[in-house]
Amino acid sequence: MAGIALQEGRVFIARRIPGGALGGKWEFPGGKVEAGESDQDALIREYAEELGVSITPGPFLGSACFEHRGVPHVVNAYRVYWGDEALTLSEHTEWRWASLAEIQALDFADSDRKLFPGLQPYLECKP
Repeated sequence: MAGIALQEGRVFIARRIPGGALGGKWEFPGGKVEAGESDQDALIREYAEELGVSITPGPFLGSACFEHRGVPHVVNAYRVYWGDEALTLSEHTEWRWASLAEIQALDFADSDRKLFPGLQPYLECKP
């Protein structure tokens, strides 16, 4: 699942540390849901582990299908909110707030790239 933080028409993205299948790629932070966890619980855990911030999960924004090593998967995206806590990166080398046009030009994880069309209405509204 992916956590989508929005701010003035921009979305929060982070770049994975080198190594592994997603090394060096940009993504919407999130991760795998562990046994017994809801998507929302997993988002809270993943943001705390990877970014050192406490988030509040919001509404479901959409999903996308992708394939990893020949196995089909679904990534669910949820709006997330956090205050003014400073980030502590543990799984990423950098982060930024970016427009949809900016992120379309970046080396993004394929699974998250498939979420772009569904995010466009939220980024155009600039809530």
